[in-house]
Amino acid sequence: MLGSERSYSVALFCILRYGGGMQQLKAIGQRELRNDNAEIMRRVEAGESFVVTRNNKPVAQLLPYREDAVTRPPLGDVQVLFGTLPPVDADRWEADRRAADEVFGVDDPLDDPWQS
Repeated sequence: MLGSERSYSVALFCILRYGGGMQQLKAIGQRELRNDNAEIMRRVEAGESFVVTRNNKPVAQLLPYREDAVTRPPLGDVQVLFGTLPPVDADRWEADRRAADEVFGVDDPLDDPWQS
């Protein structure tokens, strides 16, 4: 009984939130996943994706495994990482850029295309 009527609003949320209208992720309850796990896993293996819900609230995504899938770290983790970098020394950066231009040639002219 996948995709029951009572989970319609959750399914709609999942389509809008996770699929952007392009990929429909079917909502399945935790109980449905437990009871029909073999069938659901076959469907995932065939390329189908699901959002698992508990008490009609999305708690997990069940997606086909892809070797080439790239995971992105959460934004907060990236912000913490950038916070550990030393401050930018603009003069040193400009000197390094000019030194690289001497070796590799200028690929970014300093002319401002918007200046008239």
